[in-house]
Amino acid sequence: MEHVPYDEFGLFHENVDEFGLTVDVLPEVARVEVTLADGRTISALRWGSGAPVAVLLHGGGQNAHTWDTVALALGVPLVAIDLPGHGHSSWREDGLYDVESMADDIAEVIAKLAPSAKLVVGMSLGGLTSMALADRHSSLVQTLVLVDITPGVTPTKVKAVTDFINGPQAFASFDDLLQRTIEHNPTRSVSSLRRGILHNARQLEDGSWEWRYDRRKAREGKHEVSTATKDWWSVIGALQCRLVLVRGGVSPVVDDDDVAELCRRRSDAVVHVVAGAGHSVQGDQPVALTAILRDLLY
Repeated sequence: MEHVPYDEFGLFHENVDEFGLTVDVLPEVARVEVTLADGRTISALRWGSGAPVAVLLHGGGQNAHTWDTVALALGVPLVAIDLPGHGHSSWREDGLYDVESMADDIAEVIAKLAPSAKLVVGMSLGGLTSMALADRHSSLVQTLVLVDITPGVTPTKVKAVTDFINGPQAFASFDDLLQRTIEHNPTRSVSSLRRGILHNARQLEDGSWEWRYDRRKAREGKHEVSTATKDWWSVIGALQCRLVLVRGGVSPVVDDDDVAELCRRRSDAVVHVVAGAGHSVQGDQPVALTAILRDLLY
């Protein structure tokens, strides 16, 4: 059995080297927890020692470390949160993760860790959750940044994503897990995917590997990103916060019709297209995404 070592905070130098970042001193990073009213816990990474100016929410099947390169490049105090059922956050006993209940959970975390954050940035499922957060807890969202997601998402548009998430739970070896991840993420570097797996999976005593996130619905083939339960386009139109969409240039998840509808509902919305980025813009083109976020902060 081959043991693969893992130091959660020992890989940041790889992010810096891969993307040519200028980071003279690695920032202080700590894993923190917030206990919810029902006893579940939500885990997060707190970057820096000052009051967080941004909150980052990852996509389905990901975790807070998906933002590591962005956090390093930004160099500001921020909080990256593990969504319920992901990363180190508690799983729900019912295995259900609708965006409104998750938004209520995240609201408790932001109220405690980052109540004055200037940006709430949500990618994919995190974007839908942050949209619900802005609707239900408007005082916590000054600027909403949706990363490659709109209410126009459909199962067809995210099929490549759900095909990956709905795959096997366990793998005989790390190499098997890495190979499948490479096959389903053609826009990402192998080194980046390797880091992602180390943060998002765990090695068992028998040497095999399994994903960290709650995949009970995925095992039933029911993991979908859907907005069918509510008219979220109307919600978008009624939001009082500043609204920004960052679209992956080669992603199928947001199309031209989605952008047109977003701009129809919110004529003041700002739209950025990141060339060469797929759905996970923060993983594919983190430096370009960082430039967009920096402009919003200053």
